[in-house]
Amino acid sequence: MSRFPFPHTRKLEHLCYPSAANPEHALRAFEAWRREIVTADGARGFLRARRPDTPDGVANSTVSEGIAYGMIIAVLCDQQALFDDFYRYALCFENKSGLMDWYIAPDGSRPLGVGAATDSDEDIAWALVMAHRQWGGRGALAEPYLLCARRQIERVWQCEVDHDRYPDMLLPGDDWRGRNVFNPSYFAPHQYRLFAQVSGNAGWLRVIDRGYEIVFASLNALSGNRDNGLVPAWCTAEGTPVEAFPGALTNYQYDSARLPFRIAQDWASARDPRALEYLKRVSAFFAGIGADGIVDGYTLSGEPAPDPRALRPNPGSAVFVGAAGVGAMHDCQYRTFIDACYERVRSGALLARSRYYNHSWTVLSLLMQSGNFLDFPE
Repeated sequence: MSRFPFPHTRKLEHLCYPSAANPEHALRAFEAWRREIVTADGARGFLRARRPDTPDGVANSTVSEGIAYGMIIAVLCDQQALFDDFYRYALCFENKSGLMDWYIAPDGSRPLGVGAATDSDEDIAWALVMAHRQWGGRGALAEPYLLCARRQIERVWQCEVDHDRYPDMLLPGDDWRGRNVFNPSYFAPHQYRLFAQVSGNAGWLRVIDRGYEIVFASLNALSGNRDNGLVPAWCTAEGTPVEAFPGALTNYQYDSARLPFRIAQDWASARDPRALEYLKRVSAFFAGIGADGIVDGYTLSGEPAPDPRALRPNPGSAVFVGAAGVGAMHDCQYRTFIDACYERVRSGALLARSRYYNHSWTVLSLLMQSGNFLDFPE
């Protein structure tokens, strides 16, 4: 039996919610995402999230990030069978670290890219903890949700947090140890607070401190982003933008755009003053542009730099608009902006560049803005 059937709306006094916020909007977005993105084809008897269009890979392939988003959406929307199928698909592609390889062929025959991606691995861990609190037991899994969650948290700690050259720095994946590379948008402090609680490992709190330190170091006069919150896609532990792999972008792009959302979750759950300081900067920038003016890419100094791979005309991107709107929820002075972002996202039309990615962020944003994306209590 579900402890938190959808909608399980909880609104916090220190957040400002859109005037028109309604869980029915999130539900409609969920149904559109499920119709187009979720498929049994090539899923080894389970379900997966497919990428019907992608500028940087094989059409209809799956990435671990998409499985993680699917698990989050499923547990928040009280879809246990969907959740279990996504996780069982992920288990088909465990790598040497016991984490999911990040990029899988459309037919499910093999990984197209090996190595784990930290953003998906930590989101999967969070979703498993929520599954334990939502349904208890193990559902269709071979082991209880809580056992799976604790194992996943430990693997992320061992394989995706640096314990040597750059102590307590979150790494981009399990093959990045010893490299001075940090992805700000992978930084999820509110999840690490939960991981510390569930695992008993207080080291996760140091990961929070280290991550905030790097985020603020990346906002500086030299990069021209000291006051606007536009973090680079990739940077060093010192906050210097770095080309993490050949061709990697270093501006504020489709990865970076997620950070206001993740930091807003930390402000929602823990009211960390560092979260508030970051949100003040980035919200002032985007509110100054206005919801209708947000494009899918910026230089660090704040000049529009739309992604050249997006189809034209470019309808806009849910991750940019949705995350900016969620980030602004810390202060009701931004209500007009918050309302305008919400209206753009709930239209379901902000699908530039990747329909899979922006369908996912449409659902995630509407869940958060309707009060349906908070940690379930124990």
